[in-house]
Amino acid sequence: MTVLVAAVLVVGLLSTVNFLLTFGVLKRLREHTALLSNNAGPSAELGIADPVGDFAAVDTDGVPVRRELLRGETFVAFVSTSCDSCREKLPELVEHARRVPGGRDQVLAVVADGAGDADGFAERLAAVARVVVEPKGGPLSNAFRAFTYPTMMWVGPDDAGRVVRIKQTAPAPA
Repeated sequence: MTVLVAAVLVVGLLSTVNFLLTFGVLKRLREHTALLSNNAGPSAELGIADPVGDFAAVDTDGVPVRRELLRGETFVAFVSTSCDSCREKLPELVEHARRVPGGRDQVLAVVADGAGDADGFAERLAAVARVVVEPKGGPLSNAFRAFTYPTMMWVGPDDAGRVVRIKQTAPAPA
């Protein structure tokens, strides 16, 4: 009988500890959700057929880049210098950009400078894309609502610059 009482007490104690740990985990998950929501940027990501916001920037060649200057279907890629996945995928991105119909004029690469080496990224991309270097949360990132890296999308030829296709691979927070 005493063994049975001891077993019930042990199970009760373990259940209480498990209950408290579960509440602790839930509390941490709520905190992380709030942090991620605050870091996600001003609004949700663009979807298919959403228009790109207005933006004005200058590429590494000193040429102005604005939404209304995007002609034809344009491939736009966002990478960050602080994103390990971006570093790994950079050769693939360069190779993909090399194959885009229309060449360099139909490819826009945006490098978010988060950990330095923006020049290294820009140099590798310059042969196949017009490159804009900006801080995280810069004008192009906001216009395209690209807050995870790498993000790649195709913008259609219409005047509104609507998103035609989107591809995100192994997103890293901004």
